[in-house]
This record gives sequence, C-alpha cells and structure tokens, in this order.
Amino acid sequence: MMKQIEQGERIEEIGFGGLKLVQYEGSFKFGIDAVLLADFACSLAPRARRIADLGTGNGIIPLIISHKNKSCKITGIDVQDRSIEAAKRSVALNRLEERLDFIRADISKLEGEHADLDNAFDAVVTNPPYVEAGSGIVNAESPKYIARQETTADLECFIRTAVRMLKDRGHFFIVYRPSRMADLFYYCRKYGLEPKTMQLVTPHRGEKPNILLLHCIRGAGKELQVRKELPVRESNGLYTSEINRVYER
Repeated sequence: MMKQIEQGERIEEIGFGGLKLVQYEGSFKFGIDAVLLADFACSLAPRARRIADLGTGNGIIPLIISHKNKSCKITGIDVQDRSIEAAKRSVALNRLEERLDFIRADISKLEGEHADLDNAFDAVVTNPPYVEAGSGIVNAESPKYIARQETTADLECFIRTAVRMLKDRGHFFIVYRPSRMADLFYYCRKYGLEPKTMQLVTPHRGEKPNILLLHCIRGAGKELQVRKELPVRESNGLYTSEINRVYER
C-alpha cells in the first residue's frame, strides 16, 4: 500500500510486521538486494545486539532487521542528507526511536569524526555502491547515482570502516555483484575479515548469478561454506518458495 502524504513524498508498507517506509521522489528505491541481505544477516547472526548499516540509504535494511531481530539496536550511516531525513521520518512513523538511529556522515571520514563507533558493533551490514568510480552513466548530483556508484567511499573504504567498527569476532555482511568477487575477497582478507559463508543468487533457476551474499567474521580462522544457489523466480515468473520464505509469506 502506498499513500501520498505530501508532494514528492510517499509512504510504503514494506511487508514486514506492518512497518512503513518514507521515500522521496527521485531517490533510490529499495529492491530485493536489501531484503536478501537483511535475512542473510539475521539467519547467521541472530543474537547480534548492536548492528551498523553502512550506506543505509532510506533505512530499509535497519527496518527489516528490526522486525527479524527484535532484540537489537541499529545505527544507519549515509552521506546523503535527504536519505537520512527519510530514514528518521520512518523511525518516528514506526515508533522505533529506542532501537534505530541514523547518522549523516561520509563513510570515508568516519574515523576522524565518530571515534565513538570504534569496536562498538556485533555486526555490520552493507549494500554499498557496486559500480566502480568513473564507470557507467555519470550524473553526480543524482541520489540514484550516489547510491549505485562509488563516489567518496569505494569498496575498500567500506570494508576498512566496517572492520574498525566491529568487535573482535564480529560479523560482517555484504550484498554485492559476482563480477567483483575477486575485489571483495581481496579486501576482506587484507583487513582481517575472514569469509565464512557465501551464497549466490540467480534471477531464475539455472541462470547465471547476479547477486552475491557474503558473511565474514573479524579475526576468524579459514573455512568458507558455500550455500546452495538461491533462485528468485520460477520459469513462470512467480517468486520461488525460497524467496517467499525470505519475505515471510
């Protein structure tokens, strides 16, 4: 259900526990990546009590996690003022002020500006921009461009920041693109995040994967488990039973 509340703004029920999301016209709309990441994180770190979301956008991932893990507190961080404004409005709308908070900050500058976040989190999740800087269509003023393409913070910066924020043996979760898997594994190992669980997601059964879910643990030993591929849709276009489970249908 969508309800227009003022010009350029809408409220959408996200399908999890009656929670509602405020979105602005022209902003990056959440997709299945966010839903899969939230479910992946909650399935592998169900007892995480303090969680951070880097590049949170409008706060969709914290909202879903708050439903699936009702004991956690979540901090979302994003560089875009408009996104943080929308996220804070969603928090107020859902009366989640005691569990969710949002910070407007550049991921690449967190170390100097928010030292209080160091070693503070049981888990860090992120759905970072996946297009390398200088690639694709450039419209640097567009919120969608900022959400999709590396600007001030690249993949290495997101991972380096996550490590600094995590407690020892803390959990790191990322949704990314299989085409950049080599970069992802390289930077995780470089900064002490050991890959522990990976799952590839395909648009339809038997097709080439287009989404990568990765779970790492800070300071863990070497052993990677690869989950069975997760297909999103059947040949008839309907969601698979696996995806319906993720959406709690």
